[in-house]
Amino acid sequence: MNKDIERLQGTWQIVDLELEGQKSPAMGAKITIQGNRFITTGMGPQYEGNLEVDEAKSPKIINMVFDVGPEKGNTSLGIYEIENDTWKICLTTRGNNRPKKFATEPGTGHACEVLKREKPAGGSPAGSAAAKERPTVAQADSPHLKLLEGEWKMVSGTLDGLPLDQQVVQQTKRVTRGNETTVYMGPQVYMNATFSVDPEATPKSIDYVHTQGPMKGQTQLGIYEVERDTLKISFAAPGQERPTDFTSKPGDGRTVTVWKRLKK
Repeated sequence: MNKDIERLQGTWQIVDLELEGQKSPAMGAKITIQGNRFITTGMGPQYEGNLEVDEAKSPKIINMVFDVGPEKGNTSLGIYEIENDTWKICLTTRGNNRPKKFATEPGTGHACEVLKREKPAGGSPAGSAAAKERPTVAQADSPHLKLLEGEWKMVSGTLDGLPLDQQVVQQTKRVTRGNETTVYMGPQVYMNATFSVDPEATPKSIDYVHTQGPMKGQTQLGIYEVERDTLKISFAAPGQERPTDFTSKPGDGRTVTVWKRLKK
């Protein structure tokens, strides 16, 4: 087996995604490498295929040959680099003009991804003090949770320090009932989670346990505030410490969103 293919074995979480010069929400999508096979999940349908690399080139080149999913029969041509537990890829989404640099521009059909190796159970930062925090309110009939109930329309969002595309913002809403919330992008379910809150914390804290979507099975620690019909939430990336404010800077992995309650 190729040396770099060996280094890529395992599951990688996409933590940064750029498409044709625009930041896009990756939010937990994953690529799993088994032998020379890849499986991509968390971006709608599942994609599978064979992975080809040439580590002798500069930059190193990668081909993703799809044989399962909507891209079956197509090949994405790209470049890559690996450093410790970080894997960077820049690929074609159409055409055969292989990228020459780790950046994208409008009209190129190129996508760049930064991935972090997913730690095995017990091997991630989950052992930190932040991961040992325990929420205090999870009962579905709690008055604190009832403040979050209803349908909410996203009005702004920031991911890893960069604003979400306005088309994504306009298509996204959340529906919360009791201690369960579902986020929709258009008619499609993007994620579902059960949650609990600590309204006595400063700032108020909220914890998600994802049950559906790209972060299924993972926990996120966050903070929130509700003022009349406006909800503001700041979440750390899974395995990271709880945020202390509603800001995000490039590289911090945070997601900060603002929502307006839809009137019945």
